[in-house]
Amino acid sequence: MVSNQDIMSKPIQRVTILGTGLVGASIGLALRAHRFPGSIIGWDRERTQAGIALSRGALDEISEDPLTAAAGSDLILLAGPVFSIMEWLDLLAPVLRADQLVTDVGSVKGAICSHASRNYNGPGQPSFLPGHPMAGKESHGAANADAALFEGAVWLFTPPPGAGEQPHPSQTKWRGWVTAFGSNILDLDPARHDELCAWVSHLPQMLSTALSALLEDRFSGDEQMRAIGGRALREMTRLGASPYSMWRDIAHTNVGTIEPALLALEQTLTRLRENLRTPGLRELFDQANQFRSSLTPESAPSAPGAAAIVASEPQPGRPVAPGRSHSSERP
Repeated sequence: MVSNQDIMSKPIQRVTILGTGLVGASIGLALRAHRFPGSIIGWDRERTQAGIALSRGALDEISEDPLTAAAGSDLILLAGPVFSIMEWLDLLAPVLRADQLVTDVGSVKGAICSHASRNYNGPGQPSFLPGHPMAGKESHGAANADAALFEGAVWLFTPPPGAGEQPHPSQTKWRGWVTAFGSNILDLDPARHDELCAWVSHLPQMLSTALSALLEDRFSGDEQMRAIGGRALREMTRLGASPYSMWRDIAHTNVGTIEPALLALEQTLTRLRENLRTPGLRELFDQANQFRSSLTPESAPSAPGAAAIVASEPQPGRPVAPGRSHSSERP
């Protein structure tokens, strides 16, 4: 039995990262860059990904038994697709104690939070702090991990009801490390998270995927098209390189908000097509220009509630070059 005093006094000394692809390995590198004094253990279904993360200094060691590694850790980070996170939550709950913290980086929070509610954040249960860093790349894998990936990004948390009244100490400590990475913290309700992400993240991905697939279907192998495409083509199709393995789970678990967003986009495209020769085209361009101007660095406000939260453990230091101190997959 773990006492409240043990929970309050215990720092984060050992981290296990389950899923050492782009985001998982980047978190390991960020911890090292900001002088995390403890050990970082990693596991990935694709052992080559874990090996790359180890060779780059994101991990101290690779675990052969992820459940044993998690049981001996203060913080367990789930860095994989949504369905894998839900599976890990089920597998971990029986082996974890009340003084241990689980967090994730999943892109859909409603399904994950609902799934976790039975086995986490109750009396005698391990703590779970749902998270989602709004940072990434279209290129995935540990080889593309970057300690600076989260600098200036918003890191979303969707804490369970009542968590703000007396948060688990490890949650406060983890928030401190996230702030040290250079991220702005914003707490959201899970439903609000999924609505906003459907529009600002999931819809752009689906649009880029559709455009890339359309161009491949219409101009496959056409070197002239590629030669004249230029920067606009590269920017609009950049997300077309994103992996299906991650976006399949997002589409399945956030379909209720992605579908209406796609329908609204279809309607707007129809409106644009119908107004190619009318003043309505100017109205659309004016709206688009107004929105785009609101995203410029000069006018973009800081995320609300993004005040730094100082960790109550050995403080994250100034960044140093990551080094070794001695993927996103399902279990």
